[in-house]
Amino acid sequence: MDKIKILIACEESQTVCIAFRKLGFEAFSCDIMPCSGGHPEWHIQDDALKHLNDGWDLMIAFPPCTYLTNTGNRWRKIPGRNEKSIEAYKFFFKLWNCNIPKICIENPVGTVNHYFQPAQIIQPWMFGEKFQKRTCLWLFNLPELIPTNIVDKGEFIYAKNGKRMPKWYSDARWDKKKRSKTFPGIAEAMAKQWGDYLNGTMPKKN
Repeated sequence: MDKIKILIACEESQTVCIAFRKLGFEAFSCDIMPCSGGHPEWHIQDDALKHLNDGWDLMIAFPPCTYLTNTGNRWRKIPGRNEKSIEAYKFFFKLWNCNIPKICIENPVGTVNHYFQPAQIIQPWMFGEKFQKRTCLWLFNLPELIPTNIVDKGEFIYAKNGKRMPKWYSDARWDKKKRSKTFPGIAEAMAKQWGDYLNGTMPKKN
């Protein structure tokens, strides 16, 4: 029997790719950047849009959020910013409208939410990670993720302007890769729950 093929689009960290590989799936990360997860043999260094028709059973995509997040709205007056936001929006929907039979697109709360509501909003603390980051999941032919281990929400700090923010996000504000990396608890939940769903072994809800 052929292995189930999974595309993890716009992922250089390979966090989700490795989680699926551990469960025996034929998963590949794909990003224009070289991978940092240590498995170049599982990485396609290219534009993900060029590989959407390569026979995947599932795609989990993490399109860059720089020009889609609400936090970036304050930079809208910078020349060229709106154009980049439009391109990011188009990229999101090229992924969403592809022919892969099962799709998840992940992104923080942002401009896409104004026009297209996600199926689910999750937090890392629902999956054993003591952090807070509202994360949207747009799902096609996939069930919502079930929280696996609800824990404390982690530390918060107050900025000079009085705004309350998660400490981890403040510490990583100048590290784009660190901010965008998928939390291992979420990656493991995706691999286990959606892997079981693909295999037809996911338990039914009571």
